[in-house]
Formats: sequence, structure tokens, C-alpha cells
Amino acid sequence: MSYPFGKNVLLSSVGFDRLIDAMEAMSSGDSLSKAQSYPPYNIIKKNERDYAIEIAVAGFKNDEIDITAEGNKLTVVGKVKAEQTGEYLHKGIANRDFSHDFTLAETVIVRSADVENGLLIIKLENVIPEEKLPRKILIGGNSKLVIEEVREAA
Repeated sequence: MSYPFGKNVLLSSVGFDRLIDAMEAMSSGDSLSKAQSYPPYNIIKKNERDYAIEIAVAGFKNDEIDITAEGNKLTVVGKVKAEQTGEYLHKGIANRDFSHDFTLAETVIVRSADVENGLLIIKLENVIPEEKLPRKILIGGNSKLVIEEVREAA
């Protein structure tokens, strides 16, 4: 998709699902610059609380990848250390520096990061404050009792 403000905010945000769906429905086009799409990545919503970001980092060593969470911004940077062992006759595997910024909702925190089968997997959790959790209110009922019943059912 082509965006007037440059970077596609929709493809790098976690915890804004409804907003993303609405904005994607309003926009059209489907082109991203090479810098924004390398290396390829997925943002996965596993359930209401758990998310994961997968980034294809085959060829990168763990010490060449830096992950920083600051405020609601998650930055993943890969810097390749030059180690050419010979002359390439064909170089088809991209292995270049990259930087991805992801915008996280205020309630999303980073739980862990691991590399599995060439994928950097960053696990995130949407920690919903108790006052924001859905609760059922009975007419004429004791609201504390109702809230406890909803929690027990969940």
C-alpha cells in the first residue's frame, strides 16, 4: 500500500487490531519499499492477549541483532559483520543491515525473544488493566459479586 506519510504504520503496529482493520479497509494499493519489507516479517495475534512478531533473520548471528523496547516503540536492528570468505559467483541470499520499528499499544509488553529455524520470534503480551476488562452488570445486583463471577468463568 502507498501511504502519504511514508512508512506503513499499519504493518508495524501491535495491539491496535480494530483500528488497523478499519484503516486498511479505507486505503488502497499494495506497494512497500524494499527498505520497509526487508527482512520479511509476520505479526501474529494468537489470542486476545498473546501476539508474536516473526522476522526472517537467516544468516544473522544473535550478536548481530539488537532488540530495544522504549515506551510504545519496539526497534529491531540487524547489522551484518563483514565476513566474506571468497568471491561470489552468484549472490542470491540477501544479507544486509536492516531496521524495523514497531508501534506497540500502551498495554503491550515484550515477554521474550528467541531465534528458531532462521526466524526471530518476539513474544508480546497485551496486559489489559483490570478496570478495562469486560464485565457483566446485572440490574439491581451487587457489581462486586458479578465481576468476581465473570473472572471465575474466564
